[in-house]
Amino acid sequence: MDSLKAALEQFFAALDGVQLRLSERWRLHANRRTIVVLVILGILSTYAWVALIQAPDNFPVDRLVSVPQGETLSQIAQTLYDDGVIRSPLAFRVLMTLFGTTRTAQAGDYLFKEPRELFSIARAMSVGAFGLEPARIRVPEGATVKEMAAIFSVHLERFNKENFLAQAQPQEGYLFPDTYFFLPNADEGTVIQTLRQNFDSKIATIMPQIASSTRSVSDIVVMASILEREAYNTADRKMISGVLWNRINRNMPLQVDVTFAYTHGKGTFQITKKDLTTPSAYNTYINKGLPPTPIGNPSLDSLTAAAVPTKNDYLYFLADRRGVTHFCKNYACQLANKARYF
Repeated sequence: MDSLKAALEQFFAALDGVQLRLSERWRLHANRRTIVVLVILGILSTYAWVALIQAPDNFPVDRLVSVPQGETLSQIAQTLYDDGVIRSPLAFRVLMTLFGTTRTAQAGDYLFKEPRELFSIARAMSVGAFGLEPARIRVPEGATVKEMAAIFSVHLERFNKENFLAQAQPQEGYLFPDTYFFLPNADEGTVIQTLRQNFDSKIATIMPQIASSTRSVSDIVVMASILEREAYNTADRKMISGVLWNRINRNMPLQVDVTFAYTHGKGTFQITKKDLTTPSAYNTYINKGLPPTPIGNPSLDSLTAAAVPTKNDYLYFLADRRGVTHFCKNYACQLANKARYF
């Protein structure tokens, strides 16, 4: 019995020794294992970020991203992947599910001002955070529809210049120049409708004056488009309006240069003698009366000046190089002013 007891004690002592050595070895290598685990986790996290979560290199900053109505979540995920919005369709679907959206995303147009990672994209599309802010667009007074097309195409991604020109050209003069606020996804139809509604609203305020003028609305608009380019202040516009209506009443050609800017893109000092004799419906030197259409889109000030001119006996006018307008009752006076100021 004593020998058995001694053997057992010896066995357990040896076992304790093994346990102590193993514990010591585990303790000595604990830091190494921790470092290995952290490295592996770091690699996995980096891979997940780069491959799944980080914004793609070709992320569409300041470009409209469309989520069509009725598409499944899988279809939307593939579209976003193709458009460079996300890196992984599967990861997007998983996150959308976590956000409580299992079938589709909020349909509509989205706009992102900077690259957004996957969590932000999924969150935005689950709640419909479209990010659309109105763009402030100024249309200068007197702008033609061609000039308008150039302005809007810079600011509006869905704006089609060709479609706009086709629809807007017949409405030259009736698209009101103003400062507008359009959402980035506005198209040419929305633009035309808004500008025309603004014109209708503005001209309604002077309809009593137009009615009293005995002129038609179309004649007032054409005259106003000329005044817009001929003068830069109310007093001159009203005086020139009186002069030009005097010429029309006397069956004289208007002989204004600004119509050449509309047809040839030439300013007063670029017009040649050949231009003055070139046949054109807008050549007011060889044709009497008003041009067939407005030559731009006039301001309310010019429309008012056309409807309510300053009554005078003048038949001629010219602006000197300082912008001062000089008026004459006869051609001899006009020639003298030309010699004096040019």
